[in-house]
Amino acid sequence: MKGLTKQDKDAIRDALMAYCENFPSRNRASESLQGVSAAVVSQILNTKYESISDDMFSRIAAQIGFSFEHWTICESENFRLATYVLADAQMYKNVTWMVGDAGCGKTTAAIEFRRTHRNVFYILCSEDMKRSDFVREITKHSVFARKKEKQGGAPTDSTSNLRDMLDYALGMIGFLQNPLLIFDEGDKLTDCVLNYFISIYNRLEGRAGIVFMSTDYIKRRVDNGLRYNKKGYSRIGRKFFDLNATSRNDVYAICQANGLTGEAEIRRVLKDAETSDNDLRRVKRVIHAQKRRAEQQKGGAE
Repeated sequence: MKGLTKQDKDAIRDALMAYCENFPSRNRASESLQGVSAAVVSQILNTKYESISDDMFSRIAAQIGFSFEHWTICESENFRLATYVLADAQMYKNVTWMVGDAGCGKTTAAIEFRRTHRNVFYILCSEDMKRSDFVREITKHSVFARKKEKQGGAPTDSTSNLRDMLDYALGMIGFLQNPLLIFDEGDKLTDCVLNYFISIYNRLEGRAGIVFMSTDYIKRRVDNGLRYNKKGYSRIGRKFFDLNATSRNDVYAICQANGLTGEAEIRRVLKDAETSDNDLRRVKRVIHAQKRRAEQQKGGAE
């Protein structure tokens, strides 16, 4: 496998520098990255690459949203709607559950919002996430609120009581100015983990914005939860913010924004997109494939 060039590393460094600007300090930025120390961040920002592996550069790039395949985010209707929901929740400290089809652009909007706004914490949920995983993920982000040396540090070791950890995390987040918690794929959380939402809601109501994102499966799950009076579901309620289905015009605009201007190439992307209900993850892969195909044809002609 071809290693990263100095130009590649410089590009990641520039992206990391921009990422750090959204945090009070470089140390705080490094604490938001999994498996990345403050020393590594400092070395990269000071272009001291000698002891930093390509794997570490790639790990950082993935977490800060950097890609060598330059991708231009197209502000589709869903992107604008999702950004509005996130901004509204952060400004007015409200709780919203945003619903949209898989691949409609929810995650892209959320990651871009985190990249461009302070005090935004993005947590990707999963089916196998245990209560301890969920609490530790929130606690990991809580270090942004206060300097750890003055607070004694977050209780994050394996012997810590989960309730103490959660209380610490929510207390620290509550100190921030307009904090926003984003839980992506929140419908994948088990009822046992979702119960912690009650504690989060009670502690952060009026102090932080909270946005859950998922497919519309959550609607059926909430209906069942309310019908059987399951704990926590009354806090969620039945009100959701629905995003629109991705349109053919959205796909067309994304093609053009990312340098695919030939009508024949765009038609291929549109045809393929129809088979996946315009899933933007699929659209992105097909656009890259069409661009590589066009480059190869151009190279062969020369």
